Amino acid sequence: MAIKLLKAFMVLIAATIMMIGLLGGKAESVVLCNTDSTKLNLCRAAVTGSNPPPPTQACCAVVRHVNMPCLCKYKSVLPSLGIDPKNALALPAKCGLRSPQCPGK
Repeated sequence: MAIKLLKAFMVLIAATIMMIGLLGGKAESVVLCNTDSTKLNLCRAAVTGSNPPPPTQACCAVVRHVNMPCLCKYKSVLPSLGIDPKNALALPAKCGLRSPQCPGK
């Protein structure tokens, strides 16, 4: 039980860090899945809404450096940030890269 609570707490912390990065907060950036969290904001438009625009070249440059399988761990918290997990996990393919295979997909 304690391990489940610890994992939930760690996901909450990670979600908070991601939210600060995605919403352009003034907090210092952190490295999340091999990427500076503030750079994730470059992909915000491509992962929100029901019909998002294609990712920009700047977004694709970020996606090339992100450890996408690492981001799979945060898939469950993305909706609380206004991010559609399907859109987020489709970014690599839209940028000409291989899409991650998340467990439970």
